[in-house]
Amino acid sequence: MTYIAKPRLHHPSLEANRVGYTRRDYEGKISTLCAGCGHDSISAAIIQACWDLDIEPHRVAKLSGIGCSSKTPDYFLGASHGFNTVHGRMPSVLTGANLANRDLLYLGVSGDGDSASIGLGQFAHAMRRGVNMVYIVENNGVYGLTKGQFSATADKGSKSKKGVLNADSAIDLIGMALQLGATYVGRGFSGDKAQLVPLIKGAIRHGGAAFIDVISPCVAFNNHAGSTKSYDYVREHNEAVSRIDFIAGREEITAAYAPGEVVKVAQHDGTMLRLRKLHEGYDPTDRVAAMSFVQERQARGEVVTGLLYVETDATDLHAALNTCTRPLNALGREMLCPGAAALDRINTSLR
Repeated sequence: MTYIAKPRLHHPSLEANRVGYTRRDYEGKISTLCAGCGHDSISAAIIQACWDLDIEPHRVAKLSGIGCSSKTPDYFLGASHGFNTVHGRMPSVLTGANLANRDLLYLGVSGDGDSASIGLGQFAHAMRRGVNMVYIVENNGVYGLTKGQFSATADKGSKSKKGVLNADSAIDLIGMALQLGATYVGRGFSGDKAQLVPLIKGAIRHGGAAFIDVISPCVAFNNHAGSTKSYDYVREHNEAVSRIDFIAGREEITAAYAPGEVVKVAQHDGTMLRLRKLHEGYDPTDRVAAMSFVQERQARGEVVTGLLYVETDATDLHAALNTCTRPLNALGREMLCPGAAALDRINTSLR
């Protein structure tokens, strides 16, 4: 097996952000994922978001579980703290780390198999407890490491690469996050970096339980006709504005339409692109309306992307537990073990 390492030298003309880091300083190892995998685009969006926000890499703790998605933290923020947990257990490990050291920025990266199957309970409790974290699910609807079986987020009626139809109802992580109390909920598409980077930046700056579901097509097993997680399907059913492609030697395709309106635009290859603009009255601070809106559009076969819900005065688990402002891992023995007299006072208060 040949190992290819990135050169450590940086070009002297690379632009640095306000804390003195270039974009290269936020990169990781060379990806071993399939060429064209949407997960690599998500890694690039995370790199761009952290560079734009002037985040020092060593102030970030990135955690993941098991799966193609859980390999990706190796490909960004190489100078940050990292921990790869067992399958589905990323949220609880992250919760423990967050309670121990509240001064770090916690980034949890998971997949639809890791979070919607074996880790579903862990996902639920992290959301309802309000752990201060950015929880990103790289959602491709399949188990990519075990040859493309349907995952729990695969839409009912979608078709596998072998032509098998999925008979099971899909788990909607967006709907669950909204119901369980997440205070920042968004959905992105790995093929729309212009939308995804601001979503990640907003989640980083939120200060509560932030969840982003990113549709990330699997080019090996789930990027074919009949799949609802393919590049073409998401582009044709995306409720975000549009997509930008390079078309050589053809006239520019334009479309003018009002907010809330749906238009069909003919492409040069004869396919139809279905576009919808969010209506001007959409309120991202109404949790119930957001849940209804997502389900309504899903019933119409539309993939809603963007910031779906945000709670402007969100609190986190530390506020709920009334922990001290000093990180628990920085407390000395005299603070953690105050003696028998303090224990007696605590026991007396509980009687």
